Amino acid sequence: MANHLQDTTTLHNGVKMPWFGLGVFKVEEGPELVNAVKTAIRHGYRSIDTAAIYENEEGVGKGIQEGLAESGVERRDLFVTSKVWNADLGYESTIAAYEESLRKLGLEYLDLYLIHWPVEGKFKDAWRALETLYKEGRVKAIGVSNFQTHHLKDLMKDAEIKPMINQVEYHPKLSQKELREFCKAQGIQMEAWSPLMQGQLLDHPVLKQIADHHNKSVAQIILRWDLQNGVITIPKSTKEHRIIENSMVFNFELSDMEMNRINELNQNLRVGPDPDDFDF
Repeated sequence: MANHLQDTTTLHNGVKMPWFGLGVFKVEEGPELVNAVKTAIRHGYRSIDTAAIYENEEGVGKGIQEGLAESGVERRDLFVTSKVWNADLGYESTIAAYEESLRKLGLEYLDLYLIHWPVEGKFKDAWRALETLYKEGRVKAIGVSNFQTHHLKDLMKDAEIKPMINQVEYHPKLSQKELREFCKAQGIQMEAWSPLMQGQLLDHPVLKQIADHHNKSVAQIILRWDLQNGVITIPKSTKEHRIIENSMVFNFELSDMEMNRINELNQNLRVGPDPDDFDF
């Protein structure tokens, strides 16, 4: 169990990945983005997650450089993730997309590179490209995003290397129990995007009751639930006080009863697209 903001889990290839990080989905290029990334690093975050389709890799890269300079942290102490978009899925095009992400971020390597969506007929060629990048030592770990169990099974039929990460929509109303159990059995670490359901859970009465009991915010309760379920979490925020508050989830523990109450909120309800019927 993670007890500190910089605590890590060991992926199946031996690489250590922080349990907690900063997401930047829907944060546009500009000073707010740069400052959010820099602020997170200054306050102890060591994991930053972006994607090509977010169109903000340059700002993330600038925030990383400024954050490293101001905090004295070294690049090797950060864990940076990006993702290849659907239009670039293919062997050569995925490798080219990786190069472009590195260029925009101003980095020499990524710690984690993901296939963003399981586009049928395309993700296997993209995975071969990720395997090549990994075998060449150009990326520390490779994985997927938004893959359901059947996508993972299909990918692994032909893959040389098993994905290290599956990043999926995950929050109390979409707990993905079966997928989580499958990933755990396969040694694939699950990671949550939209852990706070884009703010839609912050007034939930059950969560508020648990939050009041611990003298914590609802967001902190949800993020702690992620961690106690063994799921990496990357909440998005651009406000310094929220970035700090979100990370203050290591000084309390939810009881088994509280965990079960939150687990029971599941309704298989998504705020993002369903990977099985998304119009790629």
